[in-house]
Amino acid sequence: MLLLAADTSGKHGSIALARADSSACVSLEVIPLAGGTFSAQLVPQIAELLAKHHVSKQDIDGFAVVSGPGSFTGLRVGLAAIKALAEVLQKPIAAASLLEAIAFRSIGKVAAVLDAGRGQVYAGFYEAQEGELPVCVREELLEVDSFLDSARGSTVMTADGNVAAILRESGIAVQDLDRPQADVIAQIGWRKILRNHTVSPEDLDANYIRRSDAEIFSKVSS
Repeated sequence: MLLLAADTSGKHGSIALARADSSACVSLEVIPLAGGTFSAQLVPQIAELLAKHHVSKQDIDGFAVVSGPGSFTGLRVGLAAIKALAEVLQKPIAAASLLEAIAFRSIGKVAAVLDAGRGQVYAGFYEAQEGELPVCVREELLEVDSFLDSARGSTVMTADGNVAAILRESGIAVQDLDRPQADVIAQIGWRKILRNHTVSPEDLDANYIRRSDAEIFSKVSS
């Protein structure tokens, strides 16, 4: 099984190509993508990655993509590209939350957290068992104080240094890790595809967690 994974949810992103079977998923290569240029970079970088490994898009057996939370524009670019490829090739898509990727390979109660700006955080609460995908209890947008209350008793994990510093100042122990790249998304996607936890191109949608300003202001004016 040849998997293509993509993450365009943040200031910087990545794509990865992975080879998998029923027992393992091995990353062949991860390519970083510079933020702000996803729309121009993504498709050419995918083509270059496939050519480098002497495969074509017809050889791809499945896709894994970050569906949120993150940049509204970035997410739309990544999801549109994966939707188009999966629809043409008639291959499965596994959608992954970036919070899920942070909690991946943890054990027990996990609270994954990312900076959402405006004094808020994206928070994902999971139950994790060794060797299994973390089970999502809920994902939500919270004020920092509300997250502190909700996260007590959980292993707190983040890929944002600023969030880690704020939480530590509040007396919360934090596991600070690097932002997961597309090879981790491929690992999650592989497991979901094996379990038929996939989504069709027409049903693939962004998980923003927070509504866009346009949506908020349209509600206020209506």
